[in-house]
Amino acid sequence: MTAAAPTLSAGRPPTRRARRRPGDLGARLAEWLPPLVVFVVVLFLWEGSFLLARIQSFLLPRPTVIWASLADQWPTLSRGVVFTATEALGGLVVGVALGTAAGLATARWATARDTLIPIAVGASTVPIIAFAPITINWFGVESMLPRMTIVAVMVFFPVMVNTIRGLTDVEPAALELMNSYAAGDRATLLKLRIPNALPYWFTALRIATTLSVIGAVVGEFFGGPLYSLGIYITSQTGISQYPNAWAAIVLACALGIGFYLAAVVAERLAVPWRAAREIVR
Repeated sequence: MTAAAPTLSAGRPPTRRARRRPGDLGARLAEWLPPLVVFVVVLFLWEGSFLLARIQSFLLPRPTVIWASLADQWPTLSRGVVFTATEALGGLVVGVALGTAAGLATARWATARDTLIPIAVGASTVPIIAFAPITINWFGVESMLPRMTIVAVMVFFPVMVNTIRGLTDVEPAALELMNSYAAGDRATLLKLRIPNALPYWFTALRIATTLSVIGAVVGEFFGGPLYSLGIYITSQTGISQYPNAWAAIVLACALGIGFYLAAVVAERLAVPWRAAREIVR
C-alpha cells in the first residue's frame, strides 16, 4: 500500500462543494444589514441630538446641513473629486507596480533583498507632512506629480512586504511536489508561488487604496488647485464655512470607500477560490 502523494493547496481552486450556493446572497445581505442599521441609527441620533441641544455648526454640522452644503457646492466639489481621485489613482498604480516588482526581485535574489528592504523601510517612515512641501518644490504647486509621488511612496512598502510574504510563505509539501515533478524555478513561480501570493497581494491592495486617498488629500493641504479636496477643506475652514468643509470630507471618505470596494471586487474576480473557502468555513 503506497502513501498518498502530497497535494498542492496554494493557488488551487476549491472543489464543487466549496462553490457559492444560491442562499449565500442572503447570508451576505444578513452580514451587511447590522452595520447599515447602525449607520442609519447613528445618523438619526446625530441629527436629533444636535438639533435639540442646539450645538453650533462649527463644532460639528448636522447631516442635513452637510447634505445641503454638498448639493449647493457640488459643481466645485465634483471637480475636486475628479482631481483628487486622479492623483490617488495615479500614485496607487505607480506604487503598486513598483512594490510588486520590488517584492518579486527581493523574494528571488538575496542581493535585491539586502538593497531594497532598507529603502522600503526608510520610505515607510517618511512623514507626509515633511515630504509634501519637498515634492511641491520639485514639481510645482499646480502639478499632480507631488501628490502622486506621496501616494506612491505610501503604498510601496505594504505592497512590497505582502508580495514577499506571499511568494516565500509556501507550504513545504507543495514545494516538494513541484520538485518531484522536476519543475524549474519559473514553473514553480508561475504555478505555485504567484497563486499563493495573490491573497497577500490583494490584502496589501486593499490597504493601499485607503492610503492613496489619505496621501492625496493630505498632500493637497500644502498646495494644489483651489477646487481640490485638500485645499477646499483648508480654505473653507479658514473662512468658517464648516459645513462645506465637512461636505468635502464626506466625499473624500466616499472616494476611499469606492477604491476599497473596487479592490474587493477585483479580488473576487481574480481569486475566486479564496472567497469560496471563506464561505465553506
